[in-house]
Amino acid sequence: MNFYLTYILVATCLFAFTALFALMAVYAERKLSAFMQDRLGPMEVGSYGTLQAFADILKLLQKEFIIPAAADRVLFFTAPVLIYIAVYLGFAALPWAPGLIPSSLNLGVFYIFAIISVETVGILMAGWGSNNKYALLGSMRSVAQIISYEIPAGIAVISAVMISQSLNLQEVTLSQGILSTGAVNFLGLIDVKNIGGFLAWNIFQAPHLIIAYIIYFIASLAECNRAPFDIPEAESELVAGFHVEYSGMRFAFIFLAEYSMMFLVGMLGVILFLGGWNSPLPNVGSLELATWTTSSAWGVFWVMVKTMLVVATQIWIRWTLPRFRVDQLMSFCWKVLTPLAFLCMLISGVWRLTMM
Repeated sequence: MNFYLTYILVATCLFAFTALFALMAVYAERKLSAFMQDRLGPMEVGSYGTLQAFADILKLLQKEFIIPAAADRVLFFTAPVLIYIAVYLGFAALPWAPGLIPSSLNLGVFYIFAIISVETVGILMAGWGSNNKYALLGSMRSVAQIISYEIPAGIAVISAVMISQSLNLQEVTLSQGILSTGAVNFLGLIDVKNIGGFLAWNIFQAPHLIIAYIIYFIASLAECNRAPFDIPEAESELVAGFHVEYSGMRFAFIFLAEYSMMFLVGMLGVILFLGGWNSPLPNVGSLELATWTTSSAWGVFWVMVKTMLVVATQIWIRWTLPRFRVDQLMSFCWKVLTPLAFLCMLISGVWRLTMM
């Protein structure tokens, strides 16, 4: 009985976290975009508009859920829940600290890629079930985009996995810090296992992974339908894309899935390339900064700080770059990112054989 209660508690905490993060991220994005455009952003509800996101979610909770007369009721009703659940389940394999992981899976990387791919089914269900031409076009664009960009993202991830020699995300993180049981090298030359810090991260153990991480980060923007890859939701062409017919809590679930996905892909990149919950501070002589800042509490702190910086970059890019055309989006994926990702994977293989 306690076993099941533990899992229910963990699942509830993860749901509460995604909901709270979405509210905070919406407020932060509004303020950041306002700053970039020389505006104030939300100011009326709460001090400096801090309660605006809570007011918006309260409004969505009270809104009537309208189903279009010509819609497929089953698909229309199920799609938002499926989209969110697919993203939410991805959090199960993410390690937050040395002893804090919801489910330590030996195939954690494979599991996350498999489960979040189900999101495309939900998006297609939303577009088809709405029986709206804008929604259908948006869902078709989104599915084509997500499936295409999963390829360079997956190959970039394989490049990091080849260096770490594990699909278990906790083991990948352990291989990038002072708690590692094996050698941790800087540029394949200097053993930094006892030094720790940022020099032990994968991007420094094998510098070509910097390019792999950039590829992964760009592809992750497309996975989240974020600008400049937001053509599935292009308001100038499709009104709102695949979720144009949704209102109330169903729209809130789709919105929640988008921001949860931003955090999920950001944290996955942090774990694979940027040391995960390991401290960026190295041990320098008698000043053992890495040792002092490596624990469960510090682990949660570091992984949150790193991931929040990635999310802030995602928001910054959205309000900086213009939207790609469909042909530009596909050409960039197949002609630029995919060949570069294959090159990184090839280098990882050679690096592992010769330098590790």
